[in-house]
Amino acid sequence: VQLQASGGGLVQAGGSLRLSCAASGRTFSTYIMGWFRQAPGKEREFVARISRTGGSTTYADSVKDRFTISRDNGKNTVYLQMNSLKPEDTAVYYCAAMDLYSNSFGSWGRGTLVTVSS
Repeated sequence: VQLQASGGGLVQAGGSLRLSCAASGRTFSTYIMGWFRQAPGKEREFVARISRTGGSTTYADSVKDRFTISRDNGKNTVYLQMNSLKPEDTAVYYCAAMDLYSNSFGSWGRGTLVTVSS
């Protein structure tokens, strides 16, 4: 599967952004989808993941209650709604896919930069 993330930009602290990740192919609903981020000088970290049907979600503690992951299998797209943004949320955000035969995220899209100003 090929992934393309979009929706990043510059926002003030306290603001909101919605990231989108469009996937190619006809088997999108068979993938667990996730969002990760990498801040300057830091390692990539997990942000959120969503089950194949969208019925189950998991979040990093740092974004819980502020970010919401969702998906539309009819549009082959996964979203990340980010509210109450903080300067420490500044990072390149990546979407990723985990297929039926794996227990890790093996497909990655190009990231989209989110910058939160104080």
